[in-house]
Formats: sequence, structure tokens, C-alpha cells
Amino acid sequence: MRAPLLSGNGPLARVPPLAVFLVVAAVFAIGVIVGGETGALLLGLLAAGVAVLLAATWQVLAPVERAGRVLVLVVLVAVTISVLVTK
Repeated sequence: MRAPLLSGNGPLARVPPLAVFLVVAAVFAIGVIVGGETGALLLGLLAAGVAVLLAATWQVLAPVERAGRVLVLVVLVAVTISVLVTK
């Protein structure tokens, strides 16, 4: 098994990365497919989770890693707004 991206022993350290990826991908896909307020709510919850994780790991991330994660958050918020406005 690969080493964790960030060392630690918090509650997320025991969660398999593949499971997290599949859940996030499923929530994103459902949010985009469903659309409207429900889809935007799912995507908004996903964006809030990304923001919380970003804030929690900010101190241990290199500037390039911070920029990449902020970019992902900005794109997710843009998709959320797009889903809300389109349907």
C-alpha cells in the first residue's frame, strides 16, 4: 500500500483512498446529472468538504500544492454555480 499524502493519525487516515475517490466522483456525477437546486446542494457540500480539508492541511502544504488545491476548489464552486443557474 502506498504512503499517505499527508502523515497523521486522524479519522481520515484509516479511510482507503480509493473509497474516497469513488464517493467524491459519485457525488460530483450525481450533482451534475441531477442539476438544479438538489445538484447544486450536493456540489456545494462537496465544495465545503474540500474547503475544510484545505484549511486543515494548509500549514503542511507547499505553495504549489496550495495553489493546486485552491484551483480545484475554485473550479468546483464554478461548476456548482453553473449547475444552479442552468436548470
